[in-house]
Amino acid sequence: MVLVISCDMSAKSHQDTEDTAQGETTLKEELNKKIKEQKVVMDELSNLKKNRRVYVQQPNSNIFFLADKGETLSTCKRALDSMKKDYQDM
Repeated sequence: MVLVISCDMSAKSHQDTEDTAQGETTLKEELNKKIKEQKVVMDELSNLKKNRRVYVQQPNSNIFFLADKGETLSTCKRALDSMKKDYQDM
């Protein structure tokens, strides 16, 4: 079994300053969805057996590279923390 991970580090790119409440609500819902997705990724990585391989997708491409499970987990954790902070700031 192989786990392919795509950690989304683009939470800030989705944060636009819109004047309307509807636009802000839409951004907040989108960010909330990304937070939930990131939590699933974290759970999957945390529960992998030691001998499983993890591949990370390169940004804006269909190329995957073998990655270290620990580094990938910490990168995804930082991304999740960043998304949570952005969500609270909204």
